[in-house]
Amino acid sequence: MNIGVHTPPLADESLEGALGYLSDIGVDAIEPGVGGHPGEDHLSRADHLDDEDAQQVVRTKLEEYGIEISALATHNNPLHPDDERADAADTELREAIVLADQLEVDVVTCFSGLPAGGPNDEVPNWITAPWPPEHERALEYQWEQATAYWQDLAAHADDHGVDVAIEMHPNMLVYEPHGMAKLRDETNERIGANFDPSHLYWQGITITDAIRYLAERDAIHHVHAKDTKIYQAQAREKGVLDTTAYDDEPNRSWLFRSVGYGHGESHWKDIVSTLRMVDYDGTLSIEHEDSLTSSREGLEKAVDLLERAIFETEPGEAHWAE
Repeated sequence: MNIGVHTPPLADESLEGALGYLSDIGVDAIEPGVGGHPGEDHLSRADHLDDEDAQQVVRTKLEEYGIEISALATHNNPLHPDDERADAADTELREAIVLADQLEVDVVTCFSGLPAGGPNDEVPNWITAPWPPEHERALEYQWEQATAYWQDLAAHADDHGVDVAIEMHPNMLVYEPHGMAKLRDETNERIGANFDPSHLYWQGITITDAIRYLAERDAIHHVHAKDTKIYQAQAREKGVLDTTAYDDEPNRSWLFRSVGYGHGESHWKDIVSTLRMVDYDGTLSIEHEDSLTSSREGLEKAVDLLERAIFETEPGEAHWAE
């Protein structure tokens, strides 16, 4: 297992500047954005797709700093009811898969997307309960739309030998492990999870149980290291489905936090140990979205903790069991 960073917090740096900084603090891998909400500050899709010379420049810089790419990121909504927005997101995702293939990167991270609740609706609709009955029918419609889209996208990913790692995210159709397993069952083995615990915490999901559940289905393609803290004084009054602005920290029931500031070091060691138990040996990609600290301080504190949590050697033989 190694330590990576999802690079949007370093958007003020060039690719080389970001690589130099990350190498200095002990980072092994990057997850750059190539479109959608992460942007493409460090790896422009248009500038690198089908351009071997531009791709070679990236390879040379990565080799110079001893850093690899764990995944290319393009988080958007290819199921949006606005055809123009959906088409743009679909193009981003398909081109990201092709670019990953060309760069010999195994994974693209993304969202599942979220359709409208019916064919005449204009905005996506996140269904969280089956009643009144029109909500159940809306959810059935959404899964029909999603299944058709993702079956085709999964075939495209398979053609290029690239895994698609979906972050389970509220306000997307796939936001928890059972939905993730359902989409995988409806498509192929290229579709799996970008296992980000941050949104699972506030839904009340036990992280190590979720890891085991998805690992039983061989459905973890990538992992984010991102923490969340639930603030009970607010949660006791209004629960955790909180629409308070993210920068109104005192009034939110939960906040994204730097690794170790939502859950302690022992918890993150449990996560690492559980990932090892299920044979995940990839990257822990730090995603910094902690509004209580700067990007660099948050990244550095996360790296510091994860360096103590990860194992750097292969397990030895259990000689005590002989």
